[in-house]
Amino acid sequence: MKALLERLVASPVFVLSSIRSGSTLLRCVLDTHTRIHAPHELHLVDLTVGMDSQFVRLAMQVAQLDERELEHLLWDRLLHRELARSGKQLVVDKTPTNVLRWRRVAECWPEARYIFLLRHPVHVVESAIAARPHATPAESTELVELFLTHLREARRALTGLTVRYEDFTAHPERVSRELCEYLDVPWEAGMVEYGKRDHGPFLSGIGDFTDRIRAGRVLPGRPQPTNAEIPEGLRPLCRTLGYL
Repeated sequence: MKALLERLVASPVFVLSSIRSGSTLLRCVLDTHTRIHAPHELHLVDLTVGMDSQFVRLAMQVAQLDERELEHLLWDRLLHRELARSGKQLVVDKTPTNVLRWRRVAECWPEARYIFLLRHPVHVVESAIAARPHATPAESTELVELFLTHLREARRALTGLTVRYEDFTAHPERVSRELCEYLDVPWEAGMVEYGKRDHGPFLSGIGDFTDRIRAGRVLPGRPQPTNAEIPEGLRPLCRTLGYL
């Protein structure tokens, strides 16, 4: 209750997903809505605070604030700043690394809402390998497995709406309607034509930056791989996520 009373943004929305799952596409569609602000990746949970003297440590002790809660206040303040600058009513943060620390996110915002974005693990791995030329295919595969494992844990522990990238790209109007219903805002027909609005720069490190996202509209996805095409190492995750 204390955390809830001290939050400027009591019920933000978080997209929890792996890297290379289409989260930038989802955030652009949501950001096109007149009531929803979905900024570039904010990486809030990587922001830390420090107490560099015994005096500030004493002051914060008397104020009943430790480093953990100070970080929560900082994250919440920055999220509130984003929302206030947008002039909208609802904020959605889609930073993929949030899923690696989903417990901390849930601790900071007890009333947060969640959208779980899934994509076929085989396609996530292929996209990660293509987007990370500095890494080996094995390293990219291992990274994707880490994200998907945390995503699986978060889905088991938290309540939210599950969206599959394959459904989103095949039926953008239907899925955007489902998203609006979950977020309790009216659906707007122009959402899927996100290129008509400015969503900030597409830069590596804060979201997708490829030609597909610059198209300004939802493009069809690739056909799903057959079961025989799924590598043995990805089969458990594919089965858990409903892709096998």
